[in-house]
Amino acid sequence: MTGALLALVGCGGAMPGDALEADLASADQAQQVDNGLSTNGLSTNGLSTNGLSTNGLSTNGLSTNGFNDWFNQNADTAPTLMAYIVKCAVPAGQTRTFQSPTTGAKYTWQGSLGLAPGWASGSPATVLEQQSVSACLAAHANKYGLHIALSVLGRTAQGAAVPYSAEELSQFSAKEGCFFGNLFTSDGLFAARDRDFSSAESSTRACGLTLSADTCAPITNIGSCSQFCTKSDPSQPYYTQCTYNGKTYPAITTRVQPTELFRCGDGVCQFTEHAGSGTTADSCRADCGA
Repeated sequence: MTGALLALVGCGGAMPGDALEADLASADQAQQVDNGLSTNGLSTNGLSTNGLSTNGLSTNGLSTNGFNDWFNQNADTAPTLMAYIVKCAVPAGQTRTFQSPTTGAKYTWQGSLGLAPGWASGSPATVLEQQSVSACLAAHANKYGLHIALSVLGRTAQGAAVPYSAEELSQFSAKEGCFFGNLFTSDGLFAARDRDFSSAESSTRACGLTLSADTCAPITNIGSCSQFCTKSDPSQPYYTQCTYNGKTYPAITTRVQPTELFRCGDGVCQFTEHAGSGTTADSCRADCGA
């Protein structure tokens, strides 16, 4: 299995260092994760205020008073958010450790995709690195709190492709969405669909596959990837960049297994569907009754 394959669980709580480290160590590969990133964590943790973007995602950056203050002020969500920041930014095989001088709790987070190698080495985050990590965080947000496997495709801030295999593309054959933006600034986070999607359909990954603009605040769904995003090579399975509000961003593209996609009328009342008199996921008489 290649480095592009990750798993996520949304709305997970903060975990102390030993429990988090043990949980991460149970993954089959360094770039498979089993922790949660909730949309609430994205909206309540301002990355521009934690000092990391200017001090570097290194031991020195994690030891600043500014980072410690930010971490303690957001104690419920910061540990999980940091787990995903490190996984998105830092290469596989590396870890980042933080011990709170306030509480004494120790956290160890493992690298994975290596999207921001300069920032991971201790340099201030470039704009491209901020954007690449932001797109990765948005791609891993899940509003339902489920453990979901997905394929994450794209490029690092330095332009290197995240590895993937034909086996991975075959296993994760359902195109899902594209994600981009900048969480370190006021630009915002954006998602769009990478496949046709109707009101009869629903998904465990509602932030990417949706017809609503406000399903996963602070992530805004803007429609279709093809409207805003382009590929440097039409044969590649991911978008290279997306342009929105006059700005161009690096993109992260995701794929899921077909079992994560539901349709009203398939005979099963999924948790993403609701009873009603219609044929949409929000009013699915065929599956959930009236």
